[in-house]
Amino acid sequence: MLASCVALLAGSSACNMLLPLIFLTEHKEKVPAEFDRLAGKRVLVTVWAPQETLFDYPHVRLELGLHIAERIETHVKKVTLVDGRRVEDYVQRRLASAIDPQQMGRVFDADMVVYVELLEFQIRDPAAPDFLRATINASVTVYDMTTDEQNPRRYPLEDVEVRYPVDNPVLFTSTSAVKVRKAAYESFADQVAAKFYDHERDM
Repeated sequence: MLASCVALLAGSSACNMLLPLIFLTEHKEKVPAEFDRLAGKRVLVTVWAPQETLFDYPHVRLELGLHIAERIETHVKKVTLVDGRRVEDYVQRRLASAIDPQQMGRVFDADMVVYVELLEFQIRDPAAPDFLRATINASVTVYDMTTDEQNPRRYPLEDVEVRYPVDNPVLFTSTSAVKVRKAAYESFADQVAAKFYDHERDM
């Protein structure tokens, strides 16, 4: 049917109407949640970053954590997110807690802790410092505090890697730096949050 519609595209109004629907459905695929147990739970999102990253981007933990939490809250039903500002304040006062998601889960009475560990974070292109190409690469692990508060079950998920712009770097300016960083944060948060709900993506 599709082949005949393509051949008769110019002369058949029925095929002309059918083709966009066929192509639309063929270019989407359903993706099940990698971890589907956040619904109805109290969830804490925490981000770890190395000191060299924090030196250049001191607010990166808070910024990424808030972006991810907002995306999860938007797409996962009946989820309650711990305020990321409270989380960052706690980490600032107890720096060792940044690498102890289980302790943070207990302190904030969370059912689930989404622990994001930044493995690579760049906004400028390392090969050309006058240009911008953001790279964010991170591991994602969920701690289920409902299994055992002292020794919760741990669920490592697939790593997330984002590059923006995808094709070519852009020249550094104060305006482009803000735009690239914002777009990279949003893309990264979307990919992390998408692990927790069924969705569709382009093929």
